[in-house]
Amino acid sequence: MSIDVRAPLRARALGAALGALALAHAAPARAQAPGSLDAEITRRVAEVQPRVVAWRRDIHQHPELSNRETRTSQLVAEHLRSLGLEVRTGVAHTGVVGILRGGKPGRTVALRADMDALPVAEQVDVPFRSTVRTTYNGQDVGVMHACGHDMHTAMLMGVAQVLAGMRERIPGTVEFVFQPAEEGPPAGEEGGASMMVREGVFRDPKPDAVFGLHVWTQPVGQLFVRPAGAMASADNLRIVVRGRQTHGAVPWGGVDPIVVGAQIVGALQTIASRQVNVTTAPAVVTIGSFQGGVRQNIIPDSVVMLGTVRTFDDAMRKDIHDRVRRTAEMIAASAGATAEVTIREAAALTYNDPGLTTRMTPTLERVAGSAGTRPSPLITASEDFSYFQREVPGMFVFLGIVPPGTDPATAPANHSPKFFADEAALPVGVRTMATLALDYLMGGSGR
Repeated sequence: MSIDVRAPLRARALGAALGALALAHAAPARAQAPGSLDAEITRRVAEVQPRVVAWRRDIHQHPELSNRETRTSQLVAEHLRSLGLEVRTGVAHTGVVGILRGGKPGRTVALRADMDALPVAEQVDVPFRSTVRTTYNGQDVGVMHACGHDMHTAMLMGVAQVLAGMRERIPGTVEFVFQPAEEGPPAGEEGGASMMVREGVFRDPKPDAVFGLHVWTQPVGQLFVRPAGAMASADNLRIVVRGRQTHGAVPWGGVDPIVVGAQIVGALQTIASRQVNVTTAPAVVTIGSFQGGVRQNIIPDSVVMLGTVRTFDDAMRKDIHDRVRRTAEMIAASAGATAEVTIREAAALTYNDPGLTTRMTPTLERVAGSAGTRPSPLITASEDFSYFQREVPGMFVFLGIVPPGTDPATAPANHSPKFFADEAALPVGVRTMATLALDYLMGGSGR
């Protein structure tokens, strides 16, 4: 699929016109009432919009992998300090936390953005495309913001500037959390949201609620949210099948782990399709890597399989783990081989607090309009924002970034080398996060 992005990019200059046009499209008329906080947010978002675009393009052109976000975190920290925020750096390696204390007493709300890129070589023809290459797991790879974290970081930097300019009117405290390693830390390292939590990101102050936002392949400027389970839990699966090496011409002289592994792969597919009640919640068991052997006429000693398990229900999650272990071990035993199964949690269930989501959905409707706010489908991708939601009530919102005239169903998805995000979504995201924070601190979703 080919997308001509240069023309729309030229048409969207770095001026305030972009912010004004996008906001006029996104905001209902009543949000523009003179003297209201909504009107002030709208004005401030338009003012900061050129900087948000510039930050986004700079971060996009200089992507950094998980736990390596040193340049990005420095950019963020310098900006937060320039606004007079209390800034903490080095959280979970490269994370940055900024504290904005309002002019009036009140509660605390946290806003989160992730900063890391992916080992993907960009194939989108934009002036600020990434040409960065680095080493990842021993391989030379391209690096690209193929999941929109460049937009998340730039938008939250914009939110910090908007709210810092209104601090005397804010009843409470806003905590800005810029998180590294959402895509998962490198092998042998710790990182991400769970590490930030362990290092006390929510200890002082402790937020009463946390909000996050993620760009997604939906129409630009639209917002999507659902209460309760929104994104699946993710577990990393590793199965090592050990047989006995022999000549390929005399397979009876050993135990073939490749054949045993193939039987296990096939049997694992019956867990979700035949063994669990999929009317309770969907589930996925995928084997994404199968490695074994070095030569055509040698049956190897062992094979290694890597995969993922995705679920939306904790009881089903445990049941599937048990079934995976039993299936692999028993099939291996039946052939005289062994199977060693390791299942490690990669992300918990992203769970939107139902009460908080119901209360704050009118805020989303004020930003994007009732027609621009939709229920989100269940998403089998995962997010480690879930670890923040384990600490305090949270809500995770999706923001559409597919340009007009492009079918979202055919647009390159997140993690694709052709992933493209329309910058017209940026002011909508800034306004969404700023308005959520203020509405929550003021005790409601309307003013």
